[in-house]
Amino acid sequence: MITKRLDAGLHILATPIGTANDITLRALQVLRSADVLAAEDTRVLRKLMDIHGIDLDGRRILPYHDHNGDGMRPKIMEHLADGKTVAYASDAGTPLIADPGFSLTKEAIAQGFRVHAAPGASAILTALCLAGQPTDNFFFGGFLGSKASQRIKNLEKVAGLGATLVYYESPKRTVAALKDMKTVLGGDRQVSVCRELTKRFEEVIRGTIAEAIEEIENRNSFKGEVVIVLGPPIKREISDADIHDALSVLLQEYRIKDAASQIAEQFGIPRKRAYEMALKIKDGD
Repeated sequence: MITKRLDAGLHILATPIGTANDITLRALQVLRSADVLAAEDTRVLRKLMDIHGIDLDGRRILPYHDHNGDGMRPKIMEHLADGKTVAYASDAGTPLIADPGFSLTKEAIAQGFRVHAAPGASAILTALCLAGQPTDNFFFGGFLGSKASQRIKNLEKVAGLGATLVYYESPKRTVAALKDMKTVLGGDRQVSVCRELTKRFEEVIRGTIAEAIEEIENRNSFKGEVVIVLGPPIKREISDADIHDALSVLLQEYRIKDAASQIAEQFGIPRKRAYEMALKIKDGD
């Protein structure tokens, strides 16, 4: 079979997020034709190539990940300077989307090399297709953070954003992340918890944040990579006077922080807004 010669430069290659058949014809061509192959995990790319019957033909796969990037980038730049075509693939999905590869691409651009993207599978877009949430305006926030303080801080920044919110999460932290979302955004915010996308046990849990927490907590296990898709803020007619009155009652018994948290959850408003109003009430006393 005659294989078309690749254009010179760095080729960013999207790979399947689960099902091996979710790879494009263009991506297969890049894997067959590239002079140099690089991957976040060489074993994962080698397995994918074996599935699709692509030989290495004497090529080796260079490892490129967060831990060796500083040392490996100059070597890859040398290959590009020699006029070779280099293909880079992350473990799954599209490189640079919460994966290594940004610094590699940035360096290639800075040195004047062409960068090509072979688009394909993406967990973000797959989750948006399945979530049942509005897709005309969405914000991708990557990973919220491993600590509750990080998650809450990041959520407070976008609490009032009129858009669907998308986050990656590990199965072990999913419930904790959802509870922080409930605290900041309110328990009645719509959410779709997507796991094992394109794989055998693919599932989407849809409902309110409170319902999703209850569903997952009642299970014996919850495994697989997770994408959380939060619907836009619920539009409701709640006046500042309503919030003020409710806060005034609670502040007679609770600290400012605790009163604000309860009101934020009760009215489905950002906790920051409730906290600021509580401070004003206290200052006026």
